[in-house]
Amino acid sequence: MRALTYHGSKDVRVDTVPDPALAAPDDIILRVTATAICGSDLHLYRGKIPDLHTGDVLGHEFMGVVEEVGAGVMDLRPGDRVVIPFVIACGECFHCRLAEFAACETTNTGKGAAVNQKGIRPPAALFGYSHLYGGVSGGQAEFVRVPKANVGPLRIPDALADEQVLFLSDILPTGYQAAINAGVKPGSTVAIFGAGPVGLMSAACCRLLGAETIFMVDHLPYRLAFAQQTYGVTPIDFTQVEDPAEYIITQTNGRGVDATIEAVGFEAEGSALESALTTLKVEGSSGVAIRQCIAATRRGGTVSIPGVYAGFIHGFLLGDAFDKGLTFKMGQTHVQKLMPELLDHIGEGRLDPGVIVTHRLSLEDAVRGYEIFDRKEEDCRKVILTP
Repeated sequence: MRALTYHGSKDVRVDTVPDPALAAPDDIILRVTATAICGSDLHLYRGKIPDLHTGDVLGHEFMGVVEEVGAGVMDLRPGDRVVIPFVIACGECFHCRLAEFAACETTNTGKGAAVNQKGIRPPAALFGYSHLYGGVSGGQAEFVRVPKANVGPLRIPDALADEQVLFLSDILPTGYQAAINAGVKPGSTVAIFGAGPVGLMSAACCRLLGAETIFMVDHLPYRLAFAQQTYGVTPIDFTQVEDPAEYIITQTNGRGVDATIEAVGFEAEGSALESALTTLKVEGSSGVAIRQCIAATRRGGTVSIPGVYAGFIHGFLLGDAFDKGLTFKMGQTHVQKLMPELLDHIGEGRLDPGVIVTHRLSLEDAVRGYEIFDRKEEDCRKVILTP
């Protein structure tokens, strides 16, 4: 089959690789009909995530048609059309029974499982996301083996197009969990840092939950203009506004917002010092967005972090957070828990995730898709690939 494979920093290629095969009774083989390039994929593309091997198949946002099922698969049949959650969960361990699927204790048997030697259980395995997360081949391919197929794959009605439901695999549940973690309710004021796909989905979900005012901070005018037109946000360009948090405070009676959502992650553009420390690996992540979130959130408010972080950061203002009595909620998304509810919202017209798509390319053009998305060319918001 054809698949997008990793060969080094900013070196991905569409190669011919072996077809996947069933390896366990609860596996399925999926024929991919649509897959997307996620902002998290750019961390891999830029060589920022360790233990990624040459030839690894990338991609964790995908859907398709079931081609083959293992003997232990209960409800799926060949021909079923499904969306696959990016988190691989067993459904039976301590955390899965609590619907904390991203903390599944059994699926990550890759190198990341070695942290058990320190008494810390590894996170769940993820599709196409380094051997720290299980080394499971991803979905930017013609076919993919889906393990633990009794837990997660969501059957999709024929009436809904791929673009309407594809983002149930990751960014829509991630944005929804971010809004839930932020405690958004009718009348809430929220500031979202980052107007990429997760930031946009967070804005959509904040509106769904009744947020009254949403500030959105980014540096790309085309992203901010789209967010303003589509979700009614108040845009803040941090290249024009020196201190977005200070501005947000002036617009909220001097208090700050009820909650902030940090949808940028560890590659946030920080100071020259911070960039140097990260390059030298003295620290693992930029803390500029987190510091802005702490500053912009009112006393007693919440900071929600769907953005990916790696390692430690300097300048984390713990004293300020303590003084304000802030709550922090963060982590990978418990996708399986949220998918059915979100599918209902899409089917009933309350959410339209596909509106953010700007580029539709064939899988053979995936390298160009990565380049456009990484460089923010052609006003790119989201790329969908079709095998």
